[in-house]
Amino acid sequence: MPALPTFSHHVADLIRCAGSADFPASLIAMLRDMVPVDDATVIAYPGMDMPVIEYFEEPNQSGSSTLDRFVKGAFLLDPFYLTATRDNRHGVFRLRDLSPTGFRDSDYYKTWYRDSNFVDECGFIVPVGERGFVNIALGKTASRATFTKRELSTLEAIYPSVEALCQQHWTLTSSDKTGDNLRAKLHSALESFGSSLLTERETQVINLVLHGHSTKTVADKLSISMETVKLHRKHAYAKLEISSQAELFYLFLDSLMSAQDYESGDTLVAYMAPPPKRGDAR
Repeated sequence: MPALPTFSHHVADLIRCAGSADFPASLIAMLRDMVPVDDATVIAYPGMDMPVIEYFEEPNQSGSSTLDRFVKGAFLLDPFYLTATRDNRHGVFRLRDLSPTGFRDSDYYKTWYRDSNFVDECGFIVPVGERGFVNIALGKTASRATFTKRELSTLEAIYPSVEALCQQHWTLTSSDKTGDNLRAKLHSALESFGSSLLTERETQVINLVLHGHSTKTVADKLSISMETVKLHRKHAYAKLEISSQAELFYLFLDSLMSAQDYESGDTLVAYMAPPPKRGDAR
């Protein structure tokens, strides 16, 4: 573990800049001095509002576009997000310990996460406010690079300090905004996705597939056979007019991002509706 004076210096600096725009970058600088990482992102989830990218590093031109897709809807399928919101767990986690079996075969991985170029990821989930939290994602991109047990122990040892500092900063910068529960609406959209066209069981299968579950884990969760899962998925794809998991993922994101003033129900209702005829506009 780096020398105590180094850690103490960073903590003092973070206390001074809490509430300022420099805080996220200073926080990542401290974590980099503690554990070597190749990439880092800080994402804040204030209350029940949409996620805000507080810090990111753009290694190439595609970096901003992948984050744009993430904050508009892909985050709903992020294992770190699900751990914080569904499981109400906080602390230091490795992605491999949170992701379901078959994660690398999932739509989320193939159509979004793979573009991050992370070979291994470790993240902090820090509760902030009544319902908000912050996700600090640390990644290694070198071939076969992984977080060692010693590095994970270091991150776990400093978590209490990171938690206190983050809570101080995001409390000072919170806007006390009240309004629509935007993330709850998106959760509703995900749960209802496809329900206007599919049977209840087909909808359940598609939802689990979107969350990155393999055929086997879908079968286990629904207490049905793998062959039955494949049959439901085949029927669902035919009804949705798609032929692959990648198309399913993009259909969900496209329908979600095109929904205007979404309140409830299946986003495909409006998305797949035929455009109005010219005479209807009169």
